[in-house]
Amino acid sequence: MACRAGRSERGSEVSSDLMVFPALLYYHENQACNTVFSWYGLAMKVARDALLERIRVAVARSPVTVLTGPRQSGKTTLARQFVSEDSPNYFDLEDPVSLARLEEPRTALDPLEGLVVIDEIQRRADLFPILRVLSDRRKRLARFLILGSASGDLMRQSAESLAGRMERIEMGVFTLAELGADAARTLWRRGGFPLAWLAHKEQDSFAWRKQFIQTLLERDLPQWGVRTPAVALLRFWTMLTHDHGQIWNAAEPAKALGVDPSTTRRHLDLLTDALMVRQLQPWYANLKKRQIKAPKVYVRDSGLLHQLLGLENEKALLSHPKLGASWEGFVIEQVLASEPHDEACFWGTHQGAEIDLLLRRGDRLLGVECKRADAPKLTPSMRIALEDLGLERLAVVYPGAQRYPLSEQVEVVPLATLAQPGRLFGEAAA
Repeated sequence: MACRAGRSERGSEVSSDLMVFPALLYYHENQACNTVFSWYGLAMKVARDALLERIRVAVARSPVTVLTGPRQSGKTTLARQFVSEDSPNYFDLEDPVSLARLEEPRTALDPLEGLVVIDEIQRRADLFPILRVLSDRRKRLARFLILGSASGDLMRQSAESLAGRMERIEMGVFTLAELGADAARTLWRRGGFPLAWLAHKEQDSFAWRKQFIQTLLERDLPQWGVRTPAVALLRFWTMLTHDHGQIWNAAEPAKALGVDPSTTRRHLDLLTDALMVRQLQPWYANLKKRQIKAPKVYVRDSGLLHQLLGLENEKALLSHPKLGASWEGFVIEQVLASEPHDEACFWGTHQGAEIDLLLRRGDRLLGVECKRADAPKLTPSMRIALEDLGLERLAVVYPGAQRYPLSEQVEVVPLATLAQPGRLFGEAAA
């Protein structure tokens, strides 16, 4: 088969309520031609209405809105729905032109009016004090939408300078609520990073995820000031996948790596700040029982988990010992993305009782169990949690299609329900 000349096929014009990935090239079946063709097909639209509405509301009421999210999760694409990349109000701090414009930041930002977008703000922490001054002007000419990938450092820097002036929105990768219930298997297998999910072939998605991890460790983290060698972080992250869904014990990976436990704790916090790992903290109740006080750890994106485990396709995933833990982590991320909550934790005792996820809404406490089973049943652990914690309701999420009760407070709920935000506990979102 001869190679046709590669041609960019741009998607249709972006509407105000859709996120689009434009300028994606056709995939060519002749492998020799793929150096000039993309791994991705026609540009497609993925509705992120709820996220866009949150941003609209935030920028309307707050002088500064901070939008955080993992690298390559679509922050820039969303920001360009509000301000064109060609606008003088748009600054991308990975662009040398934008960096040159901000050599004298007060001079560059002071006369701007309307919404100003500053992308990759973590590269210029010195801008935060200037944003404070500009947001405090009596005649407020501009509001600011700032984007960043390093959650921990970014929030610490912004909290110090912009206290009382900013609103924070944390976005993630694609979710069931955005893609629909039919996308569940692919979303679990490939993860929610847009270009991993959009790839034509499994091997292309797997290769993109491998490149993403390499770029994060070798380029992005050093740019953020991390001095740990990339190979050491990759080794730690790979080891962490085998603790996915387990209680975290810093001493075990430290012994395997030949370092102090304090070093592995720093590694874990670093990946948490980069929004790659979730540390799910324990819930502590006033009970006469020994309760677990260490966090559980999860690789937040199931696709990255599978890449680090070397699972290139669905067959490999379904036969792997971490199958159940992978599904549990995937369900937890979908619940956290779709269900309103003030706090999220897990609960467990040293006697073996455990609830995978607790959601606090005001004074209400709701439980979630993740069961990859055909027909989950009421377990002793569930009964203990209902009695000891005073749960209002407990939802048992499973892969099946039927919703049915196990007791007055416990209901088995299909995974597909999470495609409808706020419906997990049988109630509409507030």
